Amino acid sequence: MHILSNAHYYTDIFGFDSKLLKLSEKVEENISGVVRKIDTIREINQLKVIVAMQECGLSETHFIGSSGYGYGDVGREVLDRIYSKVFKSEASLVRHNIVAGTHAISLAMFGNLRPGDELLSITGQPYDTLEEVIGLRGSGSGSLIDFGISYRQVDIADDGAFDLESIRQSINSKTRMVFIQRSRGYSWRNSILCREIASIIRYIKNLKNDIIVLVDNCYGEFVEETEPIEAGADLIAGSLIKNPGGGLAPSGGYIAGKEQFVLNAAYRLTTPGLGNKVGPTLGLNRSLFQGLFMAPHVVGESLRGAVFTAGLMQALGFDVSPGYIEERTDIIQAIRFKSSELLIAFCQGIQKGSPVDSFVVPYPWDMPGYECKVIMAAGGFIQGSSIELSADAPVKPPYTAYLQGGLVFEGVKLGVLTAINSMLVKGMINSL
Repeated sequence: MHILSNAHYYTDIFGFDSKLLKLSEKVEENISGVVRKIDTIREINQLKVIVAMQECGLSETHFIGSSGYGYGDVGREVLDRIYSKVFKSEASLVRHNIVAGTHAISLAMFGNLRPGDELLSITGQPYDTLEEVIGLRGSGSGSLIDFGISYRQVDIADDGAFDLESIRQSINSKTRMVFIQRSRGYSWRNSILCREIASIIRYIKNLKNDIIVLVDNCYGEFVEETEPIEAGADLIAGSLIKNPGGGLAPSGGYIAGKEQFVLNAAYRLTTPGLGNKVGPTLGLNRSLFQGLFMAPHVVGESLRGAVFTAGLMQALGFDVSPGYIEERTDIIQAIRFKSSELLIAFCQGIQKGSPVDSFVVPYPWDMPGYECKVIMAAGGFIQGSSIELSADAPVKPPYTAYLQGGLVFEGVKLGVLTAINSMLVKGMINSL
C-alpha cells in the first residue's frame, strides 16, 4: 500500500511554497530543545490531574447530570474538589454557566468588594472586556464604580517588571483587592511567571496583609509546573473554553482560592444563602471532567505551536513576543506587523487553514466589549474557544496579532503556514 508523505499534502493539496516548507523544517529542528521542556512540564501536570481524580474517587456515577435546582449533585461537588486539588486551593467553583473568563473575574470582584473599597491593578490597564466591569467605560450599568468601589492602577513595564515604588504609594487603607493579569492580554508586555507572582505577592502582603490578591489566570493554566495559588494568590479565575477545558468543555469558568472568598463569589453567581449548593449540571459533567483530563496535553500542543510560530515569524523578519526560546507562562504568541493590511491578511490566513469554517473570510468589526474594531480568526469547534487555534487583533497601531490555542500541533502548523503562504502569493512579504 502506498502511503502519502506529509510533503504531498503541503505541496500538492495546500500548494505551499517549497522554500517555506524547508524553512519550516529548519524551525522545527531549532525548537526541539524547547519542545522537550514543554513535554516535561506537560507530563508533570498530566500526572497532577490524574492523581487529583484518583484521590477524589472519580467514577462513572459523577458524570450523571442534574436538573432544576441541582441539589445534591455529587458530580458537581467532586469536580470542585478535583479543581481544588489540582490548583492547591481551599475551595473551587466550577460551573458551565459562568459564561466567560471575564464573568469569572467579575464574580470574584463583586463577591468580595464592598462600597468604599478600592481595587488596585498592578499590571496596568486590564483586558478590554473588564473595563466596563470596573467602570472605566460606560456608566449606569452596575459596574464596580457605580457601586462606590474605586479603582486605580499601576502600569507594568514591557519586560513584565513591577513598579514597586508606585505600588507602595498606591496601597492605602481602602485598598481591599489587588488584581494581577498573568497573561499579556492585548499588550506587548511579557506575561508574568509564577515565581514573579510569588515575589510581588510577598511584597504586597508585607505592606498590607489583609489585601485579597486576585490573579486572572486565563491562558496560563498548566503552562508551568505550579499555579498562582501556590505563589500566594488568594483567588484565581479563568475560563473553561481556554486551557482547563481541554477543548472539550462546551462553556464555563472557574474560581479557586480561599474558601470564604470563593463562597462570596458563589453568592454572587447564585444568591446569598444558596451559593455553591445549587446549579444543575444538565449532563455536562462528563465533558468538564474529560476536558480537565485532556488539558495538560492540549496546552502542551498549543505551546509547541506557539513556539513554532515564534521561530518561523522571527525567521521571516517579524517582531514576536515572546521569542521562541524565551520562558513562557501563557499560550499567547504576539506578532507585530507593519500595516493593517498585513495584520488582516495573516488573520484571514489562519481562518483559511482551520478545520471549521475554513471558507469564511473574517473582517474587522465592532465587537461588544472592545473600544476599536477587532478581527478574529477562529475556525474551532466551540464558539470563542481560545484553547483552539485562533488569532485576535485590535486593528490599530501597532498592528499586533495575538495567536493562541491549538488542540493539536499539526493544526497550528497548518494554520500558520497557510497564513504565510497566502501573504507570499499576494506579494505582501518578500519571497523566501
